[in-house]
Amino acid sequence: MREFQKSMKLEGVSYDVRGPVLEEADRMIEEGISILKLNTGNPAPFGFDAPNEIVRDLIMNVRDSEGYSDSKGIFSARKAIEQYCQLRGFPNVSINDIYTGNGVSELITMSMQGLLNNGDEVLIPMPDYPLWTASVSLAGGTPVHYICDELAEWNPDLEDIRKKVTSRTKAIVVINPNNPTGALYPREILEGIAQIARENNLIIYSDEIYDRLVMDGLTHIPMATVAPDLFVVSFNGLSKSHRVAGFRCGWMVLSGEKRHVKGYIEGLNMLASMRLCSNVLSQQIIQTALGGYQSADELLLPGGRIYEQREFIWRALNEIPGITAVKPKAAFYIFPKIDTKKFNIHNDEQFVLDFLHKHHILMVHGGGFNWSEPDHFRVVYLPKVEDLKEMTSSMTDFLSNYRQA
Repeated sequence: MREFQKSMKLEGVSYDVRGPVLEEADRMIEEGISILKLNTGNPAPFGFDAPNEIVRDLIMNVRDSEGYSDSKGIFSARKAIEQYCQLRGFPNVSINDIYTGNGVSELITMSMQGLLNNGDEVLIPMPDYPLWTASVSLAGGTPVHYICDELAEWNPDLEDIRKKVTSRTKAIVVINPNNPTGALYPREILEGIAQIARENNLIIYSDEIYDRLVMDGLTHIPMATVAPDLFVVSFNGLSKSHRVAGFRCGWMVLSGEKRHVKGYIEGLNMLASMRLCSNVLSQQIIQTALGGYQSADELLLPGGRIYEQREFIWRALNEIPGITAVKPKAAFYIFPKIDTKKFNIHNDEQFVLDFLHKHHILMVHGGGFNWSEPDHFRVVYLPKVEDLKEMTSSMTDFLSNYRQA
C-alpha cells in the first residue's frame, strides 16, 4: 500500500508548546493521572472567566452572525479597533487597514505566507513565541534568531540584530510584551529596532497581544508609534486580556508608510478572502471589549490575582538552589534559568519530561521557544498561589537529587 508522509514544507517546523511532552502528559491523563498544566497561557482552566457583558453580547448576536462577513471583518469590530489605534497614537490607520482573524495565530501565518519567497530571511527574537519561527519556515522563509539579553531584563540586543541583517532579510519581528519572558521593552529599545529597520528597508511585525496586561505602573509603547515613517504590522486580540482564548478573536493592523507595499497588501487581501472571514460571532464582542470597563486592570494591581501570582512565583523560584529568574513586567509567564553544571543538564526537554513523570506538572523547555541552550524553561503563572506553591515545592524536591546521565 502506498505510504503518505508529511509535506516537506513541514521539515523544520515545530510547536513544542503543544509538542511531545504534552503528548506524554495526555497519555498520563488517559491513565487517570492528574496533571497540573503550566504549558499554555489559557486563562479559562484556572478560573479566569470572560466578563459577563461580553458573554451577553455573544448571546444577543447569535442570530445576526449566521452568515459570512466582509473578509476583513464586520464594520463595528474594525471601527472599534481603528478607534483603539487612534487613542494609542498609531499613524495612518483607516478601517481598511484592519483585518480580524481567528486569533492572532491565523494572522501571523497569513502575514508570512503573503510576504516570503523561498530563502527570504526574517529576524525573530530568541527566545520567541514559536509560532513565529514555524510560520516563517512554513512559508518557505528562513528564521534568523536575534538574542534577547537575560542580563538586560530580556531586552533585545540591538548589536546582535544589526549583525544578523543580510541582503535576504525582509522583516524583523518584535514580541512586546514578550512571551515567554514577560519583558516589556523601553522606548529606547523600540527606537533602536526602528532605526535598524529604517536603515535596511525592513518591515516590522509587532506582536502586542499582551499590551493590556502590564504591571507595576508601567506603560506599553506600541511599535507603530515610534516608527511612523515605516510600514508596521501590529497584532492584537482579546484572548488574554478578556479571557476568551477559545473564542479566537484577534486582529492585524497595517500602519505607517504603505506606498512601497501595495503588492504585499494585495496578497494579504487575497489570503483574507480565501479564508472567507473570521468567526463572525466572536467579532461581535470587540466593540464592547475595547470600549467598556477593562476588568483585567484589577487583576494587575497589588491584591489582584495575576499580580500576586507573579510576585509569588518570582520570589519562590529564586529561592530554589540552582534556579534564577528575571521578574516579569507583563503577561503571565516567567522564564527561569537552570544551573546546568550543577545538575549536569544537557537536554532541557528531558528535564521537563522527567519533572512531569515524577511530579505530574507540565511545563515547556526553553528549546520550545528556540532558545539555544538547555538551561531554561517556561512557567505559566495563571494557577492560584496554592497550586504555584505545589509547583515550586515539587521543583525544590526534584532538584535536590536530580542529575542527568
